[in-house]
Amino acid sequence: MQSKLLPPEILLEEGACLLINKPGGLLTQGPPGIDSLETRIKQFLKIRDEKPGKVYVGVPHRLDRPVSGVMVFTKNVRAAQRLASQFRERTISKTYWAVVDGYVGPDQGTWQDWMRKLPDQARSEIVTADHPDAKKAILHYRVKARQKDRTWIEIQLETGRTHQIRLQASHHGHPILGDEMYGSTTPFGPQTLDFRKRWIALHSRNLEFEHPISKRTVSQTAVLPEIWHTLKFSFELAPTDPPKT
Repeated sequence: MQSKLLPPEILLEEGACLLINKPGGLLTQGPPGIDSLETRIKQFLKIRDEKPGKVYVGVPHRLDRPVSGVMVFTKNVRAAQRLASQFRERTISKTYWAVVDGYVGPDQGTWQDWMRKLPDQARSEIVTADHPDAKKAILHYRVKARQKDRTWIEIQLETGRTHQIRLQASHHGHPILGDEMYGSTTPFGPQTLDFRKRWIALHSRNLEFEHPISKRTVSQTAVLPEIWHTLKFSFELAPTDPPKT
């Protein structure tokens, strides 16, 4: 296991569940020897809990590498299976914030498209409804703020397809800032030489689910990364997320 990895930012730890604030540019999971959030959590738990053997970390869902925000991990298999079932059955509420190119209108609406993941590629595409691999993609958005050339939106996912928000935003003429894969030409975040470590302006803001053991409702919000506060936008950020000093 790698050494000297940055520890995860734990938002909430309750029984078998760990709510983590994932930084942009970091893999959720990766092969051995590659830095990932899963690896960082395992290393943290091994040291903190003084575990002599391998550490189990369940990964019931994922965020794309350039995306930041709240994720849930588990410390045992039963909890992981139960949460994975909630994700499959779409009983988990997922709220995202994004800054996109252009003027999004009306103030709220629904984007419904058909899409598919391209075989053997880490990207998706819009297809017609009669395509054999077509899957329906539905999201609901609400405008939070606008500039003349970009819009800050809040998104509720109804379905959870690979790169769904990124692809649908681009398809509707509003690529997410920094998302070169889906047509953005506007830089966002640290401009690292390794393009794989770059961020996009998409943040998993809130996750709400039934705790797999206690059955109580868990609702966790992830504050915006500091990079959002240093952007040269005239947007007024949420009062609960003051710039760090």
